[in-house]
Amino acid sequence: MKKIISILLVATAAVSCRGDLLDTVPTSSISSNTVWQKATLATSAVNGIYNEFYNLYSEGNGDSWRIFFEGYSSVMDIDKNWNEHYLSIYGSGTPASSDVANMFKFFYTFIFRANDAIAHLDGVPDMDDAGKSRLKSEARFLRAYAYYYLNVLWGGVPLYLDYVEDPSTAKLPRSSEREVWEAVIDDLTACIADENLPDMYAAGSSDYGRATKGAAYAYRGIAWQWLGEWQKALDDFEAVERCGYRLFTGDWAALLKPENEQCAEMIFAVQCVEQSGMGNVRGINYGNRNTGGSAWNNYLPNPAYVQSFENADGTPFDWETYLPGWNDMTPAERAVFFLRDGMTDEERTRMAAAGADLSKYLPNGNETRIRRAYDNRDPRLKKAVITPYSTYLGTTGGVEHTHTLVWPYRSDTREPWDLRTDTNSMFYYLWRKYVPVGNECTTRWVYEQDIILMRYAEVLLRRAECLNELGRTDEAVAVVNQVRTRAGHIALDSAGYPGTAVGGQDDLRERIRNEFYWELGGEDSMYFNELRWGTWLDRKFRDGTYPGAPMNSNGLMQVWGTTTYRWQCNGSYVRYWPIPAKEREMNPALTQNEGWRD
Repeated sequence: MKKIISILLVATAAVSCRGDLLDTVPTSSISSNTVWQKATLATSAVNGIYNEFYNLYSEGNGDSWRIFFEGYSSVMDIDKNWNEHYLSIYGSGTPASSDVANMFKFFYTFIFRANDAIAHLDGVPDMDDAGKSRLKSEARFLRAYAYYYLNVLWGGVPLYLDYVEDPSTAKLPRSSEREVWEAVIDDLTACIADENLPDMYAAGSSDYGRATKGAAYAYRGIAWQWLGEWQKALDDFEAVERCGYRLFTGDWAALLKPENEQCAEMIFAVQCVEQSGMGNVRGINYGNRNTGGSAWNNYLPNPAYVQSFENADGTPFDWETYLPGWNDMTPAERAVFFLRDGMTDEERTRMAAAGADLSKYLPNGNETRIRRAYDNRDPRLKKAVITPYSTYLGTTGGVEHTHTLVWPYRSDTREPWDLRTDTNSMFYYLWRKYVPVGNECTTRWVYEQDIILMRYAEVLLRRAECLNELGRTDEAVAVVNQVRTRAGHIALDSAGYPGTAVGGQDDLRERIRNEFYWELGGEDSMYFNELRWGTWLDRKFRDGTYPGAPMNSNGLMQVWGTTTYRWQCNGSYVRYWPIPAKEREMNPALTQNEGWRD
């Protein structure tokens, strides 16, 4: 805490929400008291709170601990050369892990910067009352945002709601989870009540990307969900629509592209530009070696996640339907179904040695057979994930080529233009979401696509969840169908399609949860939803590709289920992160979470 507070006693280098509004304050000469004597400096100080987002979501200092929360979920896994940062929470993690300490510091930096602004904005002499009120609401929103994450991850943390001038006094004990949720709700309620905070900003506005009433309603609704207050949550999610937000009506795949990043679906996002330290690093870490600038596939969709996507008629997907004999084969034997047509003798020998059952190999129809398993599915699957034998527009030496994800890999610099990865000795699913195509981004780390933190489709699914929990299942179905049909998928309860029939509240609850996965997978939402639903331990550590999987059977897998490594759960206590050891040394009032030992 002391280190965090000492940093916040001076004005930080402040970067506004968008790159065309860069505005810096020299940190060596401007004190906290001086900042609040001039409107321009005060505005920059509030902008500096937003600037903290880049420390987690963009490229720059502190790169070693920067992670994506979705990697903690069951949606995806991490290349084995990168997974040590995730093991800080389970596996080999301890309270002394630097990743844990850095994340704790990250969120408290928001809080202490916000407290400084909230305490001093009223005294800025050359700023009008409306401007002071709006900036204070933005600071409250960002403080609530930080406490939301702290509360979910650590389960009750110290509540600092006043400006701390003397770092030595920052020794509060942990508040209860309930008390933190109430503080989050209080801050967001103040934002909603502020007539100077707009409902939303129009695309192209110089203020686009700043906190709005719509964002405050969305996050307050989530807080109510955590407390089980379904009606209050529903009221807030419905209010988001009244603020002007709505679903993007174009092609679902185009939603996460720079040209649509300010559409009315986007409620809150980290504003990215083609500039070092302010770019979207998912374009690199979700990509592949044919992504412009030679990207990396560090984050990989889990096969159970891919398998979960429904058939196009709304029925559950079953490998046995497309590949008879699948259920009786070992994962290694199943690799035969993913082999390319016309393998050479050398490739046949190598694949057989790896365990593929070549008796089921079709020399001239293997590719067609496996493509059918992905073509007849929820359209979001192939728009979010590069599946076997689908194509991707990449680059080689700055020249665009259409590459195909095939196995075994041959070459990406000439015909047949295979898709190259960091992991060519393995065959993994790859992301399309957030990944630039062609020459859309040719400089590493500076992809301009905004990093979405909240969009309207998620609000609709949360709204449907509330309706269903309140027993209003028919209304919930209608809301879910807004999300499904926008994506081009069949509606629930479609006449003549038994697979879409909803069998009551319990059935719809599971269907809504599946919709969260299919709509939002890869967007840093699902880890927190799995924690809220109480399903995380089961989903993350059990291989969902087959029934009755034992604990610690899940992990990074090739598309047919052969495991590269397994995640290890040492106990249910890992649901909460450990209080960092250094924080407890500086503040003896901090108690440790159960199960963790300093």
